[in-house]
Amino acid sequence: MATKEKQARAEEAMEAAESTGRDPAVLAAAASVGLSLYLFFGRGDRERGAFVGLWPPTILAFASYFRQTEMENEFQRAMGQSEGMRGTVERIIGNQ
Repeated sequence: MATKEKQARAEEAMEAAESTGRDPAVLAAAASVGLSLYLFFGRGDRERGAFVGLWPPTILAFASYFRQTEMENEFQRAMGQSEGMRGTVERIIGNQ
């Protein structure tokens, strides 16, 4: 029983790893790292290379936020507590 459970977890982990590699946010972050290295070392534009090097954490943070928001909305719908667009906007404004 434990081996089937471990095998199922391993398969889920592999699927998650494969889908992460095709995630547009991960691809954009990797591309910006490549661009940063090219600008910094290839063209010698250290300032612009450092600036572009700051993009990946921002891109990944936005992607994480949007995924968490999507998961929260799915959870709310599953619990029958869908608040709709107006409720979402009021909640966002109320958090400020």
